[in-house]
Amino acid sequence: MNALLSASTADLVDLAAGVRAAEPSTCDPVDAFGLAAWSGVASDGDAAAGACRRALGPAVSLRLVLESLASRRSELDPGVLGARMVEAGVVEVDRLELHRALSRWAPRVEAGIVRGWFRSAAALGVRVVVPGDASWPSALDDLGDHAPAALWLRGGGRLPGSGSGVALVGARAATSYGEQVAADLSSGLSDRGLVVVSGGAYGVDGMAHRAAVASDAGTIAVMAGGVDRFYPTGHDDLLRAVLRDGLMVSESPCGTMPHRFRFLSRNRLIAALSSAVVVVEAGRRSGSLNTAGHATALGRPVGAVPGPVTSPLSAGSHALLRSGLAACVTGVPDVVELLGVEDDLVAQAWQAEQPVDVGRVQDALSTRVERSTDEVAAASGLSVTTVRTLLAEMEADELVERRPAGWRRRPAPRRG
Repeated sequence: MNALLSASTADLVDLAAGVRAAEPSTCDPVDAFGLAAWSGVASDGDAAAGACRRALGPAVSLRLVLESLASRRSELDPGVLGARMVEAGVVEVDRLELHRALSRWAPRVEAGIVRGWFRSAAALGVRVVVPGDASWPSALDDLGDHAPAALWLRGGGRLPGSGSGVALVGARAATSYGEQVAADLSSGLSDRGLVVVSGGAYGVDGMAHRAAVASDAGTIAVMAGGVDRFYPTGHDDLLRAVLRDGLMVSESPCGTMPHRFRFLSRNRLIAALSSAVVVVEAGRRSGSLNTAGHATALGRPVGAVPGPVTSPLSAGSHALLRSGLAACVTGVPDVVELLGVEDDLVAQAWQAEQPVDVGRVQDALSTRVERSTDEVAAASGLSVTTVRTLLAEMEADELVERRPAGWRRRPAPRRG
């Protein structure tokens, strides 16, 4: 920890630069290191860490945590950190919460551990994207303080853009019926230019990825541990195939073990990265219901596939349908309708009719955070003049809205 605290700014920038994606970014290099480091220091979805970063910035908050732990390691005094957060106007995290948070973070801030994350990533070709990077999915901003600090990516694909990701989730011990439905949906969605997002697990997840790979389409496997590990081990070959045109994605650095709590935590990322979530087959206690719950909280539409009334593995899906929390999905057209477009390949056609630059501007905007014209230009890689013209046109088309502090993206327009 002392070595990390005493490291020079140049050392930290170099450490992060070795695994940063080569793309436009508005994120300061030192903050980029801070975000990548925070992704391993704090547990998945740690709201106290999110509040610290929001109040003080990634690099400053990390340094204050290091100083708090180094100065009074036995007592883990959160005084300075808490005082700075209060000065910044963050009052929802109290002293006791910070004390508990420091206790959680203490084992992970040793210099050797942090440097090991970056070295492992560099050795495997893993790259890191952070908020402010052109490829950062702005949809993750909807998670607020529970949003990941960074994403660690492995593979040749790209993260789904606005309106293009669909999550297919379901039981690990899937029936042949569940696997067949997952394969049919995945193939049909892939053919329409949509990106299938799932968790890489056995059963429905695996079949959804497998069908997308067979369609020569990119698919996103959101992992509960680091992307250096193919998990479950029985999916080694499948995940290697996913890497060809798709991605393994994690909010945790290389070396992170896929502990049980991380599976529930990563479900919020599956929901946030997707424009709709479809539960293909799920029992009453399936983790897929947790993903559907996150989707509902985030305002994402949810669909569920009905199954045999005698099958326990469809009981969770039927509960979603009875409660009105999910729309009935019996085929690809129903899923496309959840996205707000018509079928007959309209999802792909709608994207194709949009100028490429419009898509880049959309991806650079957030539905939750206002961004200035200059910030949008930097994130999209376009000139300020071009962005200013496009934003005016997009505002007329009700794709974006102007706020006092900048621009925000509207949800994808509904068709039909």
